Amino acid sequence: MAKNPIFKATLFFIFIYFTVFCGSASVSTSIPSITSHNAHHSHHHKVNRKFEIASDMFWKDGQPFRIIGGDLHYFRVHPEYWEDRLLKAKALGLNTIQTYVPWNLHEPIPGNLVFEGFADIESFLKLCHKLDLVVMLRAGPYICAEWDLGGFPAWLFSMNQSPRLRSSDPTYLQAVERWWSNLLPKLVPLLYHNGGPIIMVQIENEFGSYGDDQAYLHSLVSCARHHLGNEVILYTTDGGARENLEKGTIRGDAVFSAVDFTTGDDPWPIFKLQKEFNAPGKSPPLSAEFYTGWLTHWGEKNAKTDADSVAAALEEILKKNGSAVLYMAHGGTNFGFYSGANTGADEDDYHADLTSYDYDAPITEAGDVDNVKFNAIRKVIAQYGSAPPPPVPSNTEKTRYGPIHLQRKASVFDMFDFTSSKNVFESEKPMSMEHLGQLFGFLLYVTEYKAKSSGSTLFIPKLHDRGQVFVSCPNGESGAGPTYIGTIERWSNDKLNLPEAKCHSNINLFILVENMGHINYGHFMFDRKGILSSVYLDGEPLNWWKMFPINLHNLNAVPTYNPIMQATYSAFNKKLSFRKNLIHQFENKTSKEPAFYSGRFTIDKPSQIKDTYISFKNWGKGIAFVNEFNIGRYWPLRGPQCNLYVPAPILKQGDNFLVIFELESADPELVVHTIDEPDFTCGSSGMNVHQL
Repeated sequence: MAKNPIFKATLFFIFIYFTVFCGSASVSTSIPSITSHNAHHSHHHKVNRKFEIASDMFWKDGQPFRIIGGDLHYFRVHPEYWEDRLLKAKALGLNTIQTYVPWNLHEPIPGNLVFEGFADIESFLKLCHKLDLVVMLRAGPYICAEWDLGGFPAWLFSMNQSPRLRSSDPTYLQAVERWWSNLLPKLVPLLYHNGGPIIMVQIENEFGSYGDDQAYLHSLVSCARHHLGNEVILYTTDGGARENLEKGTIRGDAVFSAVDFTTGDDPWPIFKLQKEFNAPGKSPPLSAEFYTGWLTHWGEKNAKTDADSVAAALEEILKKNGSAVLYMAHGGTNFGFYSGANTGADEDDYHADLTSYDYDAPITEAGDVDNVKFNAIRKVIAQYGSAPPPPVPSNTEKTRYGPIHLQRKASVFDMFDFTSSKNVFESEKPMSMEHLGQLFGFLLYVTEYKAKSSGSTLFIPKLHDRGQVFVSCPNGESGAGPTYIGTIERWSNDKLNLPEAKCHSNINLFILVENMGHINYGHFMFDRKGILSSVYLDGEPLNWWKMFPINLHNLNAVPTYNPIMQATYSAFNKKLSFRKNLIHQFENKTSKEPAFYSGRFTIDKPSQIKDTYISFKNWGKGIAFVNEFNIGRYWPLRGPQCNLYVPAPILKQGDNFLVIFELESADPELVVHTIDEPDFTCGSSGMNVHQL
């Protein structure tokens, strides 16, 4: 892949910078060894525990230790289910849990640090320790993970001096240090030698597939050592090719270099290559991402991998005393707006990830373990693990609550008083979402243009990611809404023909833009959202825009007052409307107006509270909330995911409320159905599986 230009700071500058911000010694000559016994944080209570590397093996408290692990991400699982999923991981035979740390979940806005709820990483790690599972922690700052912007907070794009991500850029490094100075000290008591579960901490993630900036990697190592001390093992993970390892690893014994590769590769030649990038005796063979499945984008077939092939590939590693971490052991769910996206040859070859992150993992999205892949992998691990795996827990109970009938509560255009100056941004040219602080979801752009009897052509050179276009005539039929014209999608970016207008004044133009997820991998991660260029009407730019953020709850966000969301929970015969004479319609309108719908279902007894799924077959595209919890995006028209997983902990005895923001076409019956199993059969039957 072509590389983006990356700012190259000198090692001397990095030395000066991190002397100020991390208090480190020279990064090029004195990074501590991964087996160093000098404790930086001597004030912590010392215990007789040690995890180290020697003789090309892992050693735990003086005994050989083979890592048989799996990725299980705390932020993709409801906290009340953490223990259930970890116990199922143990029943699979795992002794190690690997998890990422997403910066954007923990610092959603600058300086607002969150370590509660889904972000309560300390409780998750303590639970791993309680269950006798050690942890490999992938601290970032970049994680990929099919997570929005690879874990970076999108507010980095709104800084006065926008940082060059994943580089030696001092603006970026300063932001990383601020973040790590809050995160890493929380981990110190949880390091293995301090009595906790963390045996290793990963630096960056697959950097060799992205850049070639050794100064950057050295900077991260120095900063990590400053906060974590010298005893913990730091590690990198890179694809098992020489070029990746040359660019992504740090030679010598300061940082352990792990590898990953596809399940179809012969692992042992790659492990032999791995030895070249570790010090003598410091290269236990470790596949840090052993793929049990694969990710899926909207518009593709649901990715599936053969259970027997996966189990056989795992056995090739374990039978020669290699170590492996299953990616994923349990995938979970991209709740809220946090699912990421990938690209192909250019930034407009854009593929957004599903809400489900099932990944065809042995423990399914809803925590089920009664499946062929779980059994096949468990059987292999049982042959090579140090102890028989514990009994397998039962599947998580699921149920149906019957149909949920909904009422249309309000159009998105009811949400705003377009004649007011409140809650609006104004500028000559359209502005990006990030510039306005709208890091997720939707932004409504509004302007006006002169009517032409012959019609007009609308063109937006750069729109991320999807814009629905509407027009209205202010002096048209009283009380009616804007007319839907068409949708501009980033991956096709077609021009739109605006209709001939019988209007005696300027026509109002509305463009509702959806951020479908910041790109999380590759060289097009500098992925701002919204309208990123001028908007042209018949070749002339349209100026003077109003921009209205649409504030919807994200994962782990504290609900704030929103008139539409509040209206959906009010009595069903009420409707909120700010509509003035500004918004009317053209003749022969075909309604495709984005709108909010609400309904409720009742659970009579606590014993009836169980997991369920909500099927959106016959609906178009949108976002759904259950009891103000954002369960994610749905898009059955594109598929393959037909329904959204609803974990039992977000439900309650009594009335439960469902709110849908439907963008395109509501089911004519205004009903959704609760079901008790996943469904990935929606969309075109001719879809392909995408491979990175």
